[in-house]
Amino acid sequence: MFAIRWVRRNLVVIAGLLTLAYMILPNIVVMVFSFNNPKGRFNYAWQEFSLDAWKDPCGVADLCGSLSLSLQIAAWATVGATVLGTMIAFALVRYRFRARGAINSLIFLPMAMPEVVMAASLLTLFLNMGAQLGFWTVLIAHIMFCLSFVVTAVKARVMSMDPRLEEAARDLYAGPVQTFLRVTLPIAAPGIAAGALLAFALSFDDFIITNFNAGSTVTFPMFVWGSAQRGTPVQINVIGTAMFVIAVLMVLGGQLVANRRKNSAQPK
Repeated sequence: MFAIRWVRRNLVVIAGLLTLAYMILPNIVVMVFSFNNPKGRFNYAWQEFSLDAWKDPCGVADLCGSLSLSLQIAAWATVGATVLGTMIAFALVRYRFRARGAINSLIFLPMAMPEVVMAASLLTLFLNMGAQLGFWTVLIAHIMFCLSFVVTAVKARVMSMDPRLEEAARDLYAGPVQTFLRVTLPIAAPGIAAGALLAFALSFDDFIITNFNAGSTVTFPMFVWGSAQRGTPVQINVIGTAMFVIAVLMVLGGQLVANRRKNSAQPK
């Protein structure tokens, strides 16, 4: 009976931990197999422990080149989508204009639409325009794809802002630019940062839209897909593990900074 009562009291925590373990399990498998030394071309069965792949993560031809290209596209797509998405979010929340409701609805279309439909539509657009498929078509496609996610994240933050703070800044003789830089932007910064991080992750990870509009350009997800047809090098697991560890450290670091700010803001 005691065990049953304990389970009932901690059911939510147990369910959360099981869900977290289920989500992290693939990353753990990737991490473990980054230390594998497979006998054949495919890194699907454990053979023996080895650090060879970690010592030479760029040992596979074109791997680091495709990784660098994906990072460049993701970085520029993040900048473009964040700037445009932030302006669109402020316009939709702060201003009243014709077709505002229609634009609000259209913003969600890329999020609800299957990626293959958007990829084929963008490919048709680029071909009709006579554009050369490559870096720039992938970048434009990624900005368009990530834009909706940034708008949604920033819009939610802007809607929760207290307008009285900006009114107080204007009452204290702050100009429009000064009010925006010192009051509005710092308050909206968490939403903008969330949208930017989401855009970077979506752009770096995207395969379907990239595959349709890349031409001869090979990004990291496309390299992984192509390698899976011929044989999966261990270095792919190394790159995946490194990215997972960096992402976890960034989340933990952000949480630590937030906790320190919260503790410092509390009265002693």
